[in-house]
Amino acid sequence: MKIASADGNPATAEKLRYFIGHDYHGDMDWLATTAGRRTSPKAMWPEAQTAIEFAMNYGQGIDTMQRLNAKSQGVISVYALNRDYHDVIKGKLKKIATWLASEAHAEVKVFVDTAPLMEKPLAHRAGLGWQGKHTNLLSRELGSWFFIGTILTDMVLPPDEPEVDHCGSCHACLDICPTKAFPAPYQLDARRCISYLTIEHKGHIDREFRKPMGNRIFGCDDCLAVCPWNKFAQVASEAKLRAREDLLSPDLDYLASLDDAAFRKLFAGSPVKRVGRDRFVRNVLIAIGNSGNQNFVPVAEHLLKDSSNLVRAMAVWALTQLASNAHFRRLRVTHEGNESDLAVKAEWSSP
Repeated sequence: MKIASADGNPATAEKLRYFIGHDYHGDMDWLATTAGRRTSPKAMWPEAQTAIEFAMNYGQGIDTMQRLNAKSQGVISVYALNRDYHDVIKGKLKKIATWLASEAHAEVKVFVDTAPLMEKPLAHRAGLGWQGKHTNLLSRELGSWFFIGTILTDMVLPPDEPEVDHCGSCHACLDICPTKAFPAPYQLDARRCISYLTIEHKGHIDREFRKPMGNRIFGCDDCLAVCPWNKFAQVASEAKLRAREDLLSPDLDYLASLDDAAFRKLFAGSPVKRVGRDRFVRNVLIAIGNSGNQNFVPVAEHLLKDSSNLVRAMAVWALTQLASNAHFRRLRVTHEGNESDLAVKAEWSSP
C-alpha cells in the first residue's frame, strides 16, 4: 500500500494529449469523451484529497513466451487465466474502505480499472512502481505481474515518495512487440496492440496484424514477459488468480467449436467472457490460420456458415492459410455466392 495526493497530475494530462492526438474513434472514443475527468482525481470527485494505491500480485511462474511455440493451442494472457481481477480486487478493497470509513469517518470510493481514473500515474506518484517504456507499471519487488487498485478518500494523509524510473537503457519490451505498437519509448499506439485488437476491438482485424498475432487469442504478454525486472516476480498467493489448468494451453479446435452457451460456461467468472463468443472465435480462427495445422481445415470450413460475420470472415482467412488452392476454390464456388456481408466477400476475393 502506498499513498499519493489526489491533486492534479501534469504527466497524466501529457499522456492524454498524446493518445487523443491519435484521433481514436469507435472502440476507443471514450478516451476523448472522458479526457476532462482523467486529468485529475479531483476532476472526477472534487472532494478527493488522497489516493491510497494497492498492488496485488498475479504472477504464475510459467514461461509465457514458451506457450507461443505450441501453434495448435491458444494463448490467453496470464492475467486472465482464472477469475476476473476486477471482482477479486474490488472485493478486498471494499473491505478496507468500509473499515476506513467506519474508523476515520471518512468518505471513500473504490476503483479497479473501471472508471476514468489514471491509476498508473497515481501508483507511480505513490511509489508502487514506475511506468516503463512499454507504459505498464513495473516494480522492483513484483516485476511486471501485478494489478493495481485505488481507494480515494477525502482524508488528508501524508504522501509517500514517488518511485524513480529504473528502465535505464533497456528497450527489450519495445523490440519484442510483434506489431510494433510502440512509436517511441513510453508511448503506445493501442490500435496496433494485440491486447487491444483481441479484447477491445469489435470489428474485423486488419490483415497486417493477423500473422503477428500468432496463437494469441486473448491479450498479449510479450512486453511484460521479457522485462529483466521479472527476476523478482513472485507466484500469486491468491487462489482465485492462479491459472486454471484448462486455460493454460487449450486446443484451438475445441475453442473454435464453442457456441455461445458453451463459451459462457467455460469462461464464467473470467475476464475472457466480456469479449463475447463471436469476437473470441474470430481470434481463435486467426490462430488456426497461423497454426500451419491442416487438420484444422474442417474446423474452419464448419464456421463458414456461422451466424457471425466476424467468424465467417476469419474462417475464410484461415482457409486461405491452410487449405490447398484447389480446395479453397471449391469452397469459394460453394459459399461466396451465398454471402451477403461485404467484409466476408472481401475475404473470399483476397486469398
